Amino acid sequence: MIAVPSNNKGIKGFKLLVQNYSETITFTPISAPVPNRGGDNIQFITGLMYDLVVKDKATGGVLHLENGMWLYMKDVQVQPDKGQDPFKASIPQHFFTIARQASIPHGDVVVALGDAVESTGAPVIPPLEGQPIDFGEPPLRGYLDQYTFTGFPRTEFFARDVNMALRRAIEGQDIGNVTTIKLDTQVTGGAIINIPFVQKTVDPTRFQATYWIEDVTLADGVTKFKQLQYSQQADLNFMPKFPPMKEGEIMWPHINVNTLKKQ
Repeated sequence: MIAVPSNNKGIKGFKLLVQNYSETITFTPISAPVPNRGGDNIQFITGLMYDLVVKDKATGGVLHLENGMWLYMKDVQVQPDKGQDPFKASIPQHFFTIARQASIPHGDVVVALGDAVESTGAPVIPPLEGQPIDFGEPPLRGYLDQYTFTGFPRTEFFARDVNMALRRAIEGQDIGNVTTIKLDTQVTGGAIINIPFVQKTVDPTRFQATYWIEDVTLADGVTKFKQLQYSQQADLNFMPKFPPMKEGEIMWPHINVNTLKKQ
């Protein structure tokens, strides 16, 4: 789901695009640890390269392409010549253990940082508001009707709680171990870089996401598979806020959610 700027006979507004999509992600391991040399300490980076393709589920047309890396950054060691245990390096303050580096052909590059936690049983997936908030009082009633009448049944998609689709996807599943990864660009070290056109027209200011890697057992009690669920949001900013709000632009949530099975 994404809102984009529109211009109808000189009247500035927005158009909401909501599409059902299929997705393939291919992961390739980084072949060996990559050293970041910092003088007293060395950080050894391991991780995965990935390529991602999103297609319209109805037409098969390509909607999104992306490539990048997932990095594991916790391995920081003291240089052996310091006379200390090389596996007892102190972790710097505000140190995050996981990074996602992403690049997309709209002209954006993202570095989102975070951590992972482990649990058992179905994850608690919170509601996620997809409609813009804090934007004032539009001059016409029905200004946000596009968010109500999306063309999808509410049982399949609900803009006021986009994560509902994720919760419905795991209803009745026997889920064992779960690894939850939360990432954000709005932390120390995170960043979004955009080409000038994108920066001027929609000004993406934040990317945040949660990923759930789940072990699922089928009803036979034997067959198991890996499942990946995610919910991610990019904050797009365009059009001045309506009165009586303060100065600034409306933030339009660009949200993707999906449930994928490992092949």
